[in-house]
Amino acid sequence: MHLDNKTKVLKIVELLEKEHPDAKIALHYTNPLELLVATILSAQCTDERVNIVTKTLFEKYKTAENYANADLKELEKDIKSTGVYRNKARNIKKCCQMLIEKFNSQVPKTMEEMLELPGVARKTANIVLSNAFGVIEGVAVDTHVRRLAKRLGLTEHEDPNKIEESLKKIVPKDYWMKITDLLIFHGRRVCEARKPKCVICILNRICPSAFKFD
Repeated sequence: MHLDNKTKVLKIVELLEKEHPDAKIALHYTNPLELLVATILSAQCTDERVNIVTKTLFEKYKTAENYANADLKELEKDIKSTGVYRNKARNIKKCCQMLIEKFNSQVPKTMEEMLELPGVARKTANIVLSNAFGVIEGVAVDTHVRRLAKRLGLTEHEDPNKIEESLKKIVPKDYWMKITDLLIFHGRRVCEARKPKCVICILNRICPSAFKFD
């Protein structure tokens, strides 16, 4: 079935909403700061693992000041199982120092300000802005969104920022966050990295990559 990309995207959203009605952010958080920290920790780590770590982390560190004043070695130990923990601990500490110095200890609500924070690129900014504040600035491109956008023929790019620009051109703004959640859930459950389940995939009639992996 050949469809132009704008029509194809709407069909993809329609089909995936039926397939994954529970698609929403999987990270556990109760405020914008917790979401920011959890999203930084989620790089190269599963959301399940992050949620295990943050269950105790968020009891210990409740404010930007707590992270900013934390002993770096202790913070590293607290988040070690999320991987790349030295880098993440350093970024979280510096990020919270900037929140205190520049943003009155509050997570900012604009993309421009979010991108000033250490360890925060567009993916993290999009996730925090949309889920914490309802501010839709773009499409959050994680590993699942990147993989599926390419397999579905929605982009030819490898760079996450260019993939985001491709998607913003063809996805109606109302669906920018929704398509992120849907592609992530579909990537986890069906369109896996090594062996996608094309036979049972609801998108196999409109996906140019379907059955190429058998």
